Amino acid sequence: MSNCTVNQAALIDDFRSFLKVFSALGDENRQLIFLTLMAGGQEGMRVPDITARVHLSRPAVSRHLKIMKEAGLINCHREGTRNYYYVDANESCWHQLREFVDQIDDMAAQAAASGYPYFSRAEDNLPTD
Repeated sequence: MSNCTVNQAALIDDFRSFLKVFSALGDENRQLIFLTLMAGGQEGMRVPDITARVHLSRPAVSRHLKIMKEAGLINCHREGTRNYYYVDANESCWHQLREFVDQIDDMAAQAAASGYPYFSRAEDNLPTD
């Protein structure tokens, strides 16, 4: 088995471990909520505050928060009966994601250096009349 094939298999396994993160960040509403939470400060934000900023219904915001929490992107703390949501600063999660992206970048650089993939010039692919 070639070194490239081994690297690809490892990347595939790593990708699978980040599926929830990619899925959670793949939705525009969740991206907006995530950015809102990032701007919200360390104390966190309540659902009504998030709802007012992103112009989504409370049930929709709650559903998106649940998905992001399950993906490990956000967390919440409770004060009495109030839940405050915030971006999880779990460094190991973000570090692992950065390492994954760096591995993809390294693999792409190695592939390009070895001439793969070869793409013909754009003008060679133009339809003829």
